[in-house]
Amino acid sequence: MQIHKELDARGLNCPLPILKAKKSLNEMLSGELLRVVATDPGSVRDFQAFARQTGNDLVDQQTVGDEFIHVLRRR
Repeated sequence: MQIHKELDARGLNCPLPILKAKKSLNEMLSGELLRVVATDPGSVRDFQAFARQTGNDLVDQQTVGDEFIHVLRRR
């Protein structure tokens, strides 16, 4: 999986990871992948809802230690 852009949202609480991801996705081309690393446990459901609402594809979600990794494909 080729990640085109990475966003460090560690230490940020809702809604900041989503807002920063939205801004990053707007700067990307259709089909490109954005990887977001967050520490807010609520980000798991937040990114699921964000993907449904915006039409971007939530390709992957992982929990690694106390970090939550989300990979979105730009629509």
